[in-house]
Amino acid sequence: MPLKDLPTDAQPREKLLARGPAALADAELLAILLRTGMTGKGVLQLAEELLSPPATCPETGRASGGFGGIAGLLHTSSDDLRRTKGLGPAKRAELVAVMELARRALAQQLREREAFDSPDAVKHYLQLHLAHKGHEVFAVLFLDSQHRLLALEELFRGTLTQTSVYPREVVLRALHHQAAAVVLAHNHPSGSVQPSRADEALTQTLKTTLALVDVRVLDHIIVAPGQALSMAEQGLV
Repeated sequence: MPLKDLPTDAQPREKLLARGPAALADAELLAILLRTGMTGKGVLQLAEELLSPPATCPETGRASGGFGGIAGLLHTSSDDLRRTKGLGPAKRAELVAVMELARRALAQQLREREAFDSPDAVKHYLQLHLAHKGHEVFAVLFLDSQHRLLALEELFRGTLTQTSVYPREVVLRALHHQAAAVVLAHNHPSGSVQPSRADEALTQTLKTTLALVDVRVLDHIIVAPGQALSMAEQGLV
């Protein structure tokens, strides 16, 4: 049903203004952002399709369907959004802008307080930055003496299965930022967040190397779409 045919108090924008954002379903909030649908498909239907579970076309092997909810949508790249019919350049730009605002909001929170007051905030921040990437990326959060965020840098990029990480470069970047501590991070495009033996060995190598310049390794977080694992919480750091 087109939005204009809904009762006024059931239309997402009016509902939000009257009852607050918490009263709206995810699809209704997304519909407000999208504003319009397309021929034969209302904006609410388009929003629901974007949030539906992903699927793979059995004939072509290509991804189809939605992105698996709000979290999945936030981890989606601009290129992935192109596959959704009805999302023109303007709508894609708006969605990408909202995702970037979410990343920056989390970054601001980490800069303004001790990062480990909320470990989940660190995981969410890294998921927003790394989980959607189709290749493996090794990144480092550089922290000050109060464990506030100084910078996030993607230092190394690899294939789907491995990344070459050079400890000397990590040390140089830590000294550049005058960091007192770091959080290591990388993504697993395969979807699993279980650390490999190579991940464990790399963590210990970097921990030993950075200790020579008085920089602590606080954690190594592995992210994938919809999930993240802290190696420190697993006793591996």
